[in-house]
Amino acid sequence: MRTRLLLALIAAPAFAAQTLNGLWDATVVVNQVEIPFRIELSATKDGVAGAFFNGEERVRSTAGAFEQSSLRLQFAHYATALEATLGDDGRLSGTYGRAGRLYPFRAKRFEPVPSEAGDVPSIAGLWEIPTKSPKGESAWRLFVRQSGAEVTAAILRVDGDTGELSGAWRNGRFVLSHFSGARPSLLEVTPKSDGTLDLLQNGKNRLTALRVADARAKGLPEPSDPSRHTSVKDPTEPFRFSGTDLAGKPVNETDARFQGKVVLVNISGSWCPNCHDEAPFLASLYRKYRDRGLEIVTLSFEEAEQLANPTRLKAFIAQYGLEHTVLLGGEQSQVLERLPQAVNLNTWPATFFLGRDGRVRSVHAGFAGKATGEAHTKLVAELTHTVERLLAESVVSAR
Repeated sequence: MRTRLLLALIAAPAFAAQTLNGLWDATVVVNQVEIPFRIELSATKDGVAGAFFNGEERVRSTAGAFEQSSLRLQFAHYATALEATLGDDGRLSGTYGRAGRLYPFRAKRFEPVPSEAGDVPSIAGLWEIPTKSPKGESAWRLFVRQSGAEVTAAILRVDGDTGELSGAWRNGRFVLSHFSGARPSLLEVTPKSDGTLDLLQNGKNRLTALRVADARAKGLPEPSDPSRHTSVKDPTEPFRFSGTDLAGKPVNETDARFQGKVVLVNISGSWCPNCHDEAPFLASLYRKYRDRGLEIVTLSFEEAEQLANPTRLKAFIAQYGLEHTVLLGGEQSQVLERLPQAVNLNTWPATFFLGRDGRVRSVHAGFAGKATGEAHTKLVAELTHTVERLLAESVVSAR
């Protein structure tokens, strides 16, 4: 009996590896729309892990198990879980998400899909999408990269991007999708004879994309400038902020750690996908410049249950190796109440750049993630330059 049990324990990891390891073609159903995506599963003697994809980036699980044909993967930094059962047909079915927001999930072994034969239209490049958004935008940007029938793309709004949408030419249109544990999206792109693109988002929102030169020729408004979207009422006044650290201690701008420093006040939330995109950049920026006088304070606005027990925020901090100050700012609806000096603060994330005198010198709305390619590279360079410029200045006056 003891020998059989020992053999079973040895065989279990091997069985899981043989059964799960590799790429899977998966779908989640969101608002009755089926979103296809790819997930990678791996099993070892230490357990089971999974990873979603955002372009070349992997969004990895933080814990996992596979027992009696039941798979469970946890993504603590999203406070979500994937729970699925492996059927006799070799397919997984279950749910992904968290209580109150569960998406039906299905997956089968990855199978390459051959590209369709025939001429494939070229849509690579930069496009603009006229729109009227709740944030006051008149246009978004659409970045498209193409290799034959395969396309990757991202839509950039003032608050950030969609993540990398990927897909191919199918039945007279490009069908692109994204799901990295967040931001589920399906985008159908149909080239039109007039040179525009017809866009259908999630089966219901229809938009048009134009080449940038055509948009300017038609006199259409340009996308919002994220460096001008948000401001403060009086830039001559020191900027005030406050929150509580994860030990419950109140912290505000008068704390000794901020005095005479260049301070980035980052408005964030661990629920926010674009904040997840931004976090590695902030971590890197702080490590590089803290010895020269940079401080970063993230004010994280969370749901009531997270404020009471911020498990997701703690996992967010651990996931990205954040070493700077992170404070609980309140609930999302309280952001304007807590930061009354701000004007048009309606993006997640947003960052206020304070000089050594405590006054706001610049504000940047949103964050363009790696899916936007050159836009991301340019943004990182610009924000880094702003920090270096402020660090080079002397203290003008005390806070």
